[in-house]
Amino acid sequence: MPKPRHDGCVNDLIEHGAPPATAPEPPPPLRSPAGPVAQRRSAAEEARTLVAGATQGVVASLSADGAPWGSVVTYGALENGAPVLLVSLMAEHTRNLEADGRASLVVAEPPNDENPLDRGRVTLAGRAVQPEGDKRAAARAAHLAAMPSAELYVDFDDFRLFVLEVERVRWVGGYGRMDSVAAAEYAAAAPDPVAPHVDGAVRHLNSDHADALLEIARALAGFTDAMGARCLAADRHGLDLEVTTPRGTARPRVGFARPVDAPDGLRRASVELVRRARATG
Repeated sequence: MPKPRHDGCVNDLIEHGAPPATAPEPPPPLRSPAGPVAQRRSAAEEARTLVAGATQGVVASLSADGAPWGSVVTYGALENGAPVLLVSLMAEHTRNLEADGRASLVVAEPPNDENPLDRGRVTLAGRAVQPEGDKRAAARAAHLAAMPSAELYVDFDDFRLFVLEVERVRWVGGYGRMDSVAAAEYAAAAPDPVAPHVDGAVRHLNSDHADALLEIARALAGFTDAMGARCLAADRHGLDLEVTTPRGTARPRVGFARPVDAPDGLRRASVELVRRARATG
């Protein structure tokens, strides 16, 4: 039995037993992939991207008798990723947080119809504090940036601003993808700037540039016998493809020449992939 880590979790690679393999192994590339190694977002980047991409989560607080209490809340986030809650004194979780600041916030991607648990989510645990002075002004601005409608009541006497000072982070990216992140690493990471535009970009690539994706699959991913290719996902580091070959279906990842650092940079990075594929042949 593997030894638990300090947070009580065993090694991430063996947290879940794998079922017996029933699907055929995907075919390997026929030629070595060309270009830079396709990186993935770190767990800290994944967590920051999830938190930046949502405005609602479930806060868990402690009732007077020590029992856990879960509530749906809205939030904004400070520059270091710390969530800012604006809560009413009528809510039980507000009274809980005033008495005991220990809390956690769960933020999740919207579920899909096929398998809701195969979606990203993150748990941020720490201590909720009521900011004062300049810190309160920054927290107020962060919450209103995410929830403009809160302008109507943010300064009411019976509402409270809380900042969840993050001490522990647990990210789950779906089945078999998970990791714990140190608080300092979470605060230092940045959300993926292209995340808000990915869905539209992926649809555009598949509907209008299937031929270019096929060139990328053949020249850069090394599947020289590819008959078709489509984009499954994209992020600041590269594209995830589904490639159809006479030998079966593979899901390679192709990396950009450099990470995308601007919200509108995904198109330029994808065009660069096509140019590189055509130069590679």
